[in-house]
Amino acid sequence: MDNKKGISLFQKYLTVWVILCMAVGVLTGKFLPQITGFFGRFTYADVSLPMAVLIWLMIYPMMMKVDFQSVRDVGKNPKGLFVTWITNWLIKPFTMYGIFSLFFFVIFKKWIAPDMATEYLSGAVLLGSAPCTAMVFVWSTLTNGNPAYTVVQVATNDLIILVAFVPVVKFLLGVSDVSVPWDTLILSAVLFVVVPLTMGILTRRIVTHRKGKAYFENTFIKKFDGITTVSLLLTLVLIFAFQGNTILENPLTIVLIAVPLVLQTFLVFAVAYLACKAWKLPHNIASPAGMIGASNFFELAVAVSVALFGTTSPSTLTTTVGVLTEVPVMLLLVRIANKTKKYFL
Repeated sequence: MDNKKGISLFQKYLTVWVILCMAVGVLTGKFLPQITGFFGRFTYADVSLPMAVLIWLMIYPMMMKVDFQSVRDVGKNPKGLFVTWITNWLIKPFTMYGIFSLFFFVIFKKWIAPDMATEYLSGAVLLGSAPCTAMVFVWSTLTNGNPAYTVVQVATNDLIILVAFVPVVKFLLGVSDVSVPWDTLILSAVLFVVVPLTMGILTRRIVTHRKGKAYFENTFIKKFDGITTVSLLLTLVLIFAFQGNTILENPLTIVLIAVPLVLQTFLVFAVAYLACKAWKLPHNIASPAGMIGASNFFELAVAVSVALFGTTSPSTLTTTVGVLTEVPVMLLLVRIANKTKKYFL
């Protein structure tokens, strides 16, 4: 298999587009504040309606790609699933919290005030509690992962998100001394996970029933390929427009946030990947397990942060930097996984 077929040219250079969107957003916020003022008028219950629409357009196509019929085959080879579940829900959120606390309250305390550090930590908690879904299919393809098993890993992970995301985030935000009402957090999870997930499942069933599975996977779903990426980039323009003054006043913040994010990504990948190696799992299961743990469902993290804290919050800035760092770091991990394939079954 040609690994390069697993990712489009646009996806491969997503970091470049993110940087361009960051520049456009910052310049817009600085020199055209009337634009941010206009979009800021369209809110409901402290949620930006334009942002909500863009986020839905990001998440909905991803949810359609998940075939929940595969969940019925979970019991046939559960070891890789155990690694995925334990890494994502018993390790990752807490290592994210620990690493960010170390850097922002100890190592970087000269440059970041404690109250700001707490808000940045909140964004990190949201990222750490939202393991990746759809983009894992790309990383799995690039490492020749088992596609059917990857679907099960992603599908069960999405089911766990529905029940675990809210209590994990609530617990860690409580530890961080950030008060978030249960109803607000649950509403965010419903709006940006339950509803689009339900819509994705229904869409998949209806189209598959009428046109067949081959049409859905080879024709229908491909119509949405560009929508997620374009919506993501437009969302970033808006977020960075609202964050413009903060970034211009302290550009070092972006670098400071990126450092622990990158370290966390490598750490979690190593944990899952080496656990699979120790458990004698084949490489085509180990590589997707490592990728799911390492990457983040940053669309969900951005969505919840915007809903909870607003587009101009330091928390949302942290989740946005997560988008900026994710693609290049994950591509590097893909190279590592491919180089170490010979050490697996």
